[in-house]
Amino acid sequence: MLYSATIGTGKDLVLLHGWGFNADLFNDLIETYKDQYRITKIDLPGHGRSDEVAGGIDEWCDEIIKILPNNPILLGWSLGGLLAINIARKVQISKLILVASSPNFVQNDHWKFGIDADNFKQFSDALQLNLSKGLKRFVSLQTQDKSKLKVLNQSIDQFPASTQALNQGLEILLNTDLIAALEQLDAPIEVILGDRDTLVPCKIGEWYQSLNIKTQILKSGHIPFLNKKFLL
Repeated sequence: MLYSATIGTGKDLVLLHGWGFNADLFNDLIETYKDQYRITKIDLPGHGRSDEVAGGIDEWCDEIIKILPNNPILLGWSLGGLLAINIARKVQISKLILVASSPNFVQNDHWKFGIDADNFKQFSDALQLNLSKGLKRFVSLQTQDKSKLKVLNQSIDQFPASTQALNQGLEILLNTDLIAALEQLDAPIEVILGDRDTLVPCKIGEWYQSLNIKTQILKSGHIPFLNKKFLL
């Protein structure tokens, strides 16, 4: 069973977090928007308070779909964005919001907007040597707000991801290509990127805009919603 919690009033907004973290990463965002949206946060499989789910991206998404409200706005950050694209292929949503995310995270001969697979593996291997320490350092590079850092660090320690889930998530990030799927989606799409993001280079904004997708680029790293100018 996956963990979820819902708060607020208004149109349904569902939040999907990224690799290694848990849904509490969104708590400040929820506090800001709970009077405008009915917000559901979900811990990904094997992350935080959720049970592990065997399989890959389709099995993970099928479990998430079981607890989605009807026709929600679906916001996915990083790995959560990749899952959100796949979910949008399977069920009706009213809008897709991708935050620091991509339909293909890895660079290849036909896709210049990803990062080098070897560099990605080195980054993930370094994080997994001491996940808590690695995630905390990663977050510290995203914001200087000490009160936010304290809360986020507590959440990282309290609700860690399982080794199996971390490996599954990396497999999804390294081997999933949803470029064609994104191009074929009927739902409205919006994208928010960070200009200092080293995992999802902001130059991907050119590609999104070529598809007439509304794209914002904030002065931030890989977690744009920690920026005070982040607006839904």
